[in-house]
Amino acid sequence: MTEIIVDLNIEDTRWIKDLPNISDIVSQVKEVTFGYMSKHNKFRFSLPSKPLQINVALSNDDTVQKLNRDFRGKDKPTNVLSFANIDSADFLSLDEMYDTLELGDIIIAYETMHKESEIENISLHDHFCHLLCHGFLHLSGYDHQTDSQAEEMESLEIAILRQLNIANPYQEKE
Repeated sequence: MTEIIVDLNIEDTRWIKDLPNISDIVSQVKEVTFGYMSKHNKFRFSLPSKPLQINVALSNDDTVQKLNRDFRGKDKPTNVLSFANIDSADFLSLDEMYDTLELGDIIIAYETMHKESEIENISLHDHFCHLLCHGFLHLSGYDHQTDSQAEEMESLEIAILRQLNIANPYQEKE
């Protein structure tokens, strides 16, 4: 499998306070997500010969709201944003020019994630793992703009999270 490198940038110290082993969690979610995708041939593009780099920023609502407004036209925070470079027509041609290829960026908002975990009665750990997995899938070419896309992406998330011993986040709570 192509090497996947995660460049983790912790922009808000609350992440470390609430999830002190955040670097280990990111590594585990990366290994399980991309291991599953590799094993089941779920990549949406041909894997390059060079390592892929993913930039993950653990940020806050203010930063995510600005990015959401500037790039998506939605002036409000959201839990996770993903900016995939595979959307660029020349992504794979860059394989010859660089030692590593940037697959894209994932930015997660602390406050929104925290609020959602309280409302849904999900641990911060489990909700974070879900959001990170979701971001990794977006960078790998998955989306949820249509019902069929959402169903495919959600089924992948459920299978990957199951390997992390995390309950199905889409299952109705009783």
